[in-house]
Amino acid sequence: MEWYNIVIPIVTLIVGLVGGFFIGVFYLRKQMEKMQSDPEMLQKMAKQMGYNLNNKQMQKAQQMMKGQQGGQQKFIPNQRGGKRR
Repeated sequence: MEWYNIVIPIVTLIVGLVGGFFIGVFYLRKQMEKMQSDPEMLQKMAKQMGYNLNNKQMQKAQQMMKGQQGGQQKFIPNQRGGKRR
């Protein structure tokens, strides 16, 4: 019965790590959904990362976040048009 002293803590650690991971992912997704609908929150996050977004950049960031919702990414074409040589 000594093996219980080794197996139970290891199983508990694994279950805790997996559970913590899924709770963290759930929390992060909810925060991203809030930022998507609240431009001020998105602006605040950008400033914390050292970026200062103008209105056009803010709209593009919101479109990107909406495109990533549900695990799908949408292609957003470059505003300049095609390639230049």
